[in-house]
Amino acid sequence: MPKSASDSPTLVPRRKFDRDMQTPPDTRIEVDYDDNRAASALVGPYGQNLALIERRLNVVVDSRGNHISIAGTRDACAAAHRVLDALYALALQGHDLAQGDVEGAIRSVMAQGSLFDIDAKTPTTAFEAINLRKRPVRARTAAQDAYIRALKHHELTFGIGPAGTGKTWLAVAQAAQLFERKEVDRIILTRPAVEAGERLGFLPGDLREKVDPYLRPIYDALYDLMDSRIVERALQTGEIEIAPLAFMRGRTLTNAAIILDEAQNTTSMQMKMFLTRLGENSRMIVTGDPSQIDLPNGQTSGLIEAVRLLDGVDGIAQVHFKAEDVIRHELVARIVAAYEGLPQRSANSRS
Repeated sequence: MPKSASDSPTLVPRRKFDRDMQTPPDTRIEVDYDDNRAASALVGPYGQNLALIERRLNVVVDSRGNHISIAGTRDACAAAHRVLDALYALALQGHDLAQGDVEGAIRSVMAQGSLFDIDAKTPTTAFEAINLRKRPVRARTAAQDAYIRALKHHELTFGIGPAGTGKTWLAVAQAAQLFERKEVDRIILTRPAVEAGERLGFLPGDLREKVDPYLRPIYDALYDLMDSRIVERALQTGEIEIAPLAFMRGRTLTNAAIILDEAQNTTSMQMKMFLTRLGENSRMIVTGDPSQIDLPNGQTSGLIEAVRLLDGVDGIAQVHFKAEDVIRHELVARIVAAYEGLPQRSANSRS
């Protein structure tokens, strides 16, 4: 466990305070971490994890082996200390710390505020996880935590929000877990191929080759979360099926985990058709970003309509992500926030 040593001799920081900080440091916290491997993971390659904490919390963090020094304002240092302790707890459990984990821990601590004397494990280690054979997938934000809990307890879940919030990735992770535990017999993944109007016959190749360009993000998630040999075998046997939305018509999908991605590009009739495919012992997940609708002007988005009509219906969960939940890259969150500030087109023309 980390040992605080705020009364220890101070260290010379890597950067000058007067140049890189808004105000001179009035607090210094020093921490020793016992586990060498976990401490190395905490710092990150070339110190990138510490650099991110410095930028986001306006502190200066210096590391020498297992010893880390934090300098800055009192609240900023306390927040950075809680972030480091939370990430160290994850590293001790064997998690590889990615930039998204660091960003998630920072946002969680910032959301808690400086008035809370929270346990080091509170920010991220208390979040819900999806345990897969390849590796565990843990929520990085409060919204992702709520999303995973909804996926586990509801037969139909809507994940709505901007790109980069993990909607599709976590949906595929949940479907993969259900498949690995044999709680379902197959995984069915679909997207509306709006760019080709779902008329794919003019494209060369078989069905899989025709729809691959539109479903590539789903393939990426599958191969990231499951063993590639298992994925290939399941694709060949039909245990994992990837198809455009038009191919769902007339089917009853039983004993399956079903994901509809990019649902903002479904029409009202397509959404109704899809939702009524739900069969016994199946889980259905619908994801989409209402700000990225590619339907022709005047067409109603099936996602927006379904979210409105099904709000509060028993057995159906809706989780809404915001710009601050973006974990893809810190700059993406700023881009999303900037676009959210633009005036939106009317519901009749864009929704």
